[in-house]
Amino acid sequence: MRLLLDTHAVLWWFNGNVNLSLAARAAIADEDNQVFVSAVSAMEVTTKHRIGKLPEADQLAARFEAMMADQGFVALDIAPPHGALAGRLPIAHRDPFDRMLIAQSILEGMPLVSNERVFDEAGVSRIW
Repeated sequence: MRLLLDTHAVLWWFNGNVNLSLAARAAIADEDNQVFVSAVSAMEVTTKHRIGKLPEADQLAARFEAMMADQGFVALDIAPPHGALAGRLPIAHRDPFDRMLIAQSILEGMPLVSNERVFDEAGVSRIW
């Protein structure tokens, strides 16, 4: 199965955070699954770290690509169809990072590994 990680799932995976659910942890660790990380997550982690909102992301902000490669995670680029759908989504959720992840999950046909129940209203298949 192909999985797309929400930004908090990426951060919690690399930090060994206990808030990452057992189901999420098992899905990410399953060698039969192909794990994708969006370019929008790289932007979110590095931006929030730079402005002081994610002090616990020192290593990930500094070595995002290398840490992904070490885990065998696959980068998911942002394409115009993702952006267009993110802008058109008929949901109240306003966070642009989340809207992009929702759009990518839908268009790429990948479940989103996320604890965000609000994503369900967009029709996202979610693992948590």
